[in-house]
Amino acid sequence: MTGHEGFTRAYRLAMKVCSPVVRRWGRLEVEGLDALPASGPVLLAGNHDSYWDPVAIGVAALPRRQIRALAKSSLWKIAGLARVLDGMGQIPIERGKSDHAAIARAVEELRAGACIGIFPEGTRSLGRRLRARSGFGRLAAEVPEAEVVCVAVTGTVDIPRFPKRPRVRVRFFSPAGGGLAHGEDAAALAVRLLEEIRSHAPIAAAGRRSRTASARRAATETDAPTHA
Repeated sequence: MTGHEGFTRAYRLAMKVCSPVVRRWGRLEVEGLDALPASGPVLLAGNHDSYWDPVAIGVAALPRRQIRALAKSSLWKIAGLARVLDGMGQIPIERGKSDHAAIARAVEELRAGACIGIFPEGTRSLGRRLRARSGFGRLAAEVPEAEVVCVAVTGTVDIPRFPKRPRVRVRFFSPAGGGLAHGEDAAALAVRLLEEIRSHAPIAAAGRRSRTASARRAATETDAPTHA
């Protein structure tokens, strides 16, 4: 089945609540939305620097479709959040190990025509260069009919840095080399896609204070005279 998927009530509500932060405060700019098919199975790969990344991507994609993301299972342990995430169709996955149940559910959702969003890095970068994980490639191999789309997100790390006004940009695009190529393994696909995404969205450190500001403050404190 590769039909059009509607929006769940919880998903619409969550996006409605978050939209003003991303669109107004974040001055959201969206490019390449046509690269995201409005229906049929889609595997969406993106960079991950901020907790706001999935929200910004979801808001940007609203004119096209709902995104069902693979999210860390620990979020389901937060009081009241599990019900919301389930209502939004999000998929819990255990980080740091092969979660066969999560992959199986993602495959099932894909075959039903869903758009599955994955961060190949597996977690927020926190200013570090992280290796791409093979989960994305495994899904591409399991559901070869799924369209592979990339999304580059920038500016989300600045959303909580009040009073600095952020400029959030979300760009959807088809990877230059397409989806899983003949003879390409799952890990190689993830690496290739992440490299292309990062060429549009360089690694950025999250937090209320920029890394540069934090480093400057640390240096100042180190250089300050001490008194016995």
